[in-house]
Amino acid sequence: MSYLSTKKSLVAILGAMFFALKAGELATANEFTPTSLFQEVKAYKTIIDTNRDPADIYFPIASKKNISTQKFPIALLLPGALVDKSQYSKFASIVASYGFVVIVPNHIRSLPASGLKRLLPDTSQVNNVFAYMVKENSNSASPIFGTLNIHKLVLLGHSAGGASGIAAINNSCIAPYCEGEFQRPKEIVAGVFYGTNFRDRTRKFLPTKNNGIPLALVQGSQDGVALPERAKKTYELIQDPPKALITIAGANHFGITNVNHPPGAKPDPLNPTLEQDKAIETIARWSALFLRAYTLNDRTAFDYIHTKGDALDENVTITSQTKPKS
Repeated sequence: MSYLSTKKSLVAILGAMFFALKAGELATANEFTPTSLFQEVKAYKTIIDTNRDPADIYFPIASKKNISTQKFPIALLLPGALVDKSQYSKFASIVASYGFVVIVPNHIRSLPASGLKRLLPDTSQVNNVFAYMVKENSNSASPIFGTLNIHKLVLLGHSAGGASGIAAINNSCIAPYCEGEFQRPKEIVAGVFYGTNFRDRTRKFLPTKNNGIPLALVQGSQDGVALPERAKKTYELIQDPPKALITIAGANHFGITNVNHPPGAKPDPLNPTLEQDKAIETIARWSALFLRAYTLNDRTAFDYIHTKGDALDENVTITSQTKPKS
């Protein structure tokens, strides 16, 4: 099995079956950026056999000087409506560099308003992807054979993908985020969602019964699609701590994707004032550190999220609530 290597943008090599990514070279982090645990990330394309969705999987590589036997949590990234999985290659690579195996699937289903089949996330993907990743961990021909912690699943999501992720954590099947039935897998241990709010088809805000599952919302201050005040309301309705609302100054709705206004998606009427690669790096860093804090009991990540990070990062403000000490 061979891999293609690059020191430039991931976008140019997404058409290859296998490709290697240098996470630290995708975006220039500011001087306060915590160091990623893994300097190299690789990725490959696959088909999820449970629902036939195509997907990209990103996984960290330990250096020869630092061979790791650590099992990596599974991170499912649910894309926004009408956005192709390739648009998340930079973000997913950076998150993977913090010690996660990230899977990004494309899922096609009927749009609620028109009935046309388009890229649209669904909570059913959670169980389908998780079942596939458990199989992949046992597949000796897989690049990620034996590397996964199959008892820890974290959710990431953008826009409608984030709402689908919140619905999954809420253990609910709510239109338009779900078709049929849904049962939350017990392995879900945390979630972080960008440009997301949680409302039903009538636009009524819904409470999130997260049952203590740590949940963070990351929000661009320039988001003209999923407005900041909607994220604030969604945050307030998350029932159990720990929870966080992390605001990225100058990022718009597509601060998480490789390019602003990705092809096929409805454009954000507001232009970002934060440079695109900087937005991606910032969103990915804070997302990964929140997940490390609560999935891997990483005290340094916890302190960065709750006590130090926003003072060090000029582009970030955070509102958070931790679990009361017993």
